[in-house]
Amino acid sequence: MRSGNAPRIRKAVFPVAGLGTRFLPATKTVPKEMLPIVDRPLIQYAVDEAIAAGCDTLVFVTNRYKHAVADYFDKAYELEHRLENDGKHELLQRVRDVLPEHVRAVFVTQPEARGLGHAVLCAKPVIGDEPFAVLLPDDLIWNRNGPGALAQMADLAQHQGSSVIAVEPVPHEHTHRYGIVATAPFDGRHGLIGAIVEKPDPSVAPSNLAVVGRYVLEPRIFELLEHTQPGKGGEIQLTDAIAALLPERTVNAYRFAGTRFDCGTHIGLVEATIRFALDHEALSEPARQAMLKALAELGVQDPV
Repeated sequence: MRSGNAPRIRKAVFPVAGLGTRFLPATKTVPKEMLPIVDRPLIQYAVDEAIAAGCDTLVFVTNRYKHAVADYFDKAYELEHRLENDGKHELLQRVRDVLPEHVRAVFVTQPEARGLGHAVLCAKPVIGDEPFAVLLPDDLIWNRNGPGALAQMADLAQHQGSSVIAVEPVPHEHTHRYGIVATAPFDGRHGLIGAIVEKPDPSVAPSNLAVVGRYVLEPRIFELLEHTQPGKGGEIQLTDAIAALLPERTVNAYRFAGTRFDCGTHIGLVEATIRFALDHEALSEPARQAMLKALAELGVQDPV
């Protein structure tokens, strides 16, 4: 197994080709990655996290029908001109700041839905032979008083020369919803992965440490993905390729500092919206009052 210092990640992959059927009919025209948390879409939070970790090339793996993500990161000449003429300089800056000037966005088409592993493989021509990140925008991870989850993971990956996968404990009865890892005892926030299994039944799950939507991976993963056989539904699973990587490379599980909101679910989206509204400088008190009023109307006498 290889270990030791490695290059810092500069490229990040965002698989955004999914149809978002759980949120229909909203996602009939609006990609789930564009669903807002207060006044910013989900994809913006993931992009900001990648940029804060040092990434300057963002690879969006999309399908041929989804243009909203590309439109969002493109320059909006007419809108910017109107805001400038109207003297709305703060709004103009917010529109322009969705992507800093030093960061480039690259869009790659996934021709058919063949799983997360296949989506990552589609990014190979852009990534080349260097370590890279994968961020699933559905998982909004927020660390209010410190670096984002990906920055934490990138530090470890660079120091150890390893791949790093974000994990968090889940109820044991929910292991069938996640990739699950077995690890050596943790050293602080990280532990060496010995095995990884895709969505195991709770009766055979090796632990309750679930893989969540952040990865730092070595480019070797592309070769393994090319030889990974499709599983259920004809999908190529990233988990299977990571399992094939384990015998030859160091792969660490990482318990990040911060809170994860599963915005691929209705309740997760609601929880994130509430939490970010309560933390918003202008909305905090109005949001709190609105929630207290709603709880009182429902007969909740002593909300906590």
